[in-house]
Amino acid sequence: MLALAGPLPALAQDAAPKTLEQLAPEIDALFAKYQADQHIPGIVYGVVKDGKLAYVKGVGVQDIEDKRPVTADSLFRIASMTKAFTALSILQLRDEGKLRLDDLAEHYVPEMKEWIYPTKDSPRIRIRDLLQHVGGLVTDDPWGDRQQVLPQDAFTKMIAAGVPFSRVPQSSHEYSNFGYALLGRIVANASGMPYTAYVQKTILTPLGMTSSGYDVTDTKRAPKARTALGYRWENERWLPEPVMIDGAFNSMGGLQVSAKDYAKWVAFLLSAWPARDDADNGPVKRATVRELAQGLNFTSVINRTGASGADACKLSNAYGMGWRVAEDCDLGLTMAHGGGYPGYGSHVMLMPDHGVGVFALSNRTYAGPSAPAWDTAVALDRAGLLPSPETPVSPAIADMFAAARAAYAAGNLTPFDGKLAMNFLLDRSAENWAAELARLKAAVGECPDAEPLAPTGAMSTAFRLNCATGKLDGLLLLAPTTPATIQALRLRVAPPDQP
Repeated sequence: MLALAGPLPALAQDAAPKTLEQLAPEIDALFAKYQADQHIPGIVYGVVKDGKLAYVKGVGVQDIEDKRPVTADSLFRIASMTKAFTALSILQLRDEGKLRLDDLAEHYVPEMKEWIYPTKDSPRIRIRDLLQHVGGLVTDDPWGDRQQVLPQDAFTKMIAAGVPFSRVPQSSHEYSNFGYALLGRIVANASGMPYTAYVQKTILTPLGMTSSGYDVTDTKRAPKARTALGYRWENERWLPEPVMIDGAFNSMGGLQVSAKDYAKWVAFLLSAWPARDDADNGPVKRATVRELAQGLNFTSVINRTGASGADACKLSNAYGMGWRVAEDCDLGLTMAHGGGYPGYGSHVMLMPDHGVGVFALSNRTYAGPSAPAWDTAVALDRAGLLPSPETPVSPAIADMFAAARAAYAAGNLTPFDGKLAMNFLLDRSAENWAAELARLKAAVGECPDAEPLAPTGAMSTAFRLNCATGKLDGLLLLAPTTPATIQALRLRVAPPDQP
């Protein structure tokens, strides 16, 4: 149903936007406070905008012994932010025809075939169930984090031993590191190469992420001078966490990156929006990247993270594929994920509608800087630094809007001849439309001027007419017919106090 329930999208600009340079002190203060409050040795944070790392700053130290300062080249484990790389690898294998998301996981991990499910009518786990954490496996933070070092052969034995299910698969969302470790095994078995090699070949190398990788003992890629060592805060002091080598759970949380490298990943993901006709040069198709934002219907209502959360609109949060996805009334589509790991905490949030991303990496156990990251996004919005791409006015909408204006001026539906869908006059007769147009004209008079259209797609638009004694708001919705026809038109007098 098409309804006029509120004001049209704002057309006028507020105060002139700030620059990112002007906003930098506010961003720095957010992260400085978080670093101090959470006892974090070192942190690096960045804003990706216009396809590049537009702002980055490292504060604190990589290690408490030598006190090497954190820079944009410092290397951090990103923990569960690795899951997005795993999810995109699965989707790329789907694109290559090497698997289907609805395939049973046991087809690629045969040790799962002997699992005993909780009920006789339980569905067997599909690949997509693992991607979106609906496989019925128990939430396994922090146990899963410590499995990073598990050898592949030991993982094979673990899988073969079976698992105790938390619930019936496909019945609810429950976050599972074990599930993403299984996805890493699926990547390896479907591609015919180790998981890490496939990610390197498909994502890291094509994006030029030369400092990123899973083997933290590789001193050529990850020299000690650039490595942020991990710590936990215990008994009012920092204690070193053990360095966890690459193992079977790497696909759930093992990737190590620099801020400069990670910004390339964020910029690549953001470049998938909006859909367009440009050449699609990869390394993964734009449409495939956009699939990451498709959440299942196991949603939860949450507050926005950060200082503005209590007063902001509630968010309906779902898990996509390696991302938590929500629609924010100020920020638009948001895709976010934290990373918590022995020695490290991280957070990333994308705003694809605006082509902007914020991320932060730290070297203290579970100190995921989600609050300052989201507060930075809100600050960017308030500073006017989150431009929204304009939805173009389609030729069909332009034509039908012109007909709607002509019908209002004429006081009847004659200008709509040949332009109405079959339902239009069944929903309201021509005579009643003439009466309605007369009533509106008596209220606001002739409407010689129109403000720019605010299309909500190629087949619908909101509009405003500036009239002799008021304003007229409208919505126009076209039908899925060829040629295009009008299925609905709504008109109302705008309240006097509405801008």
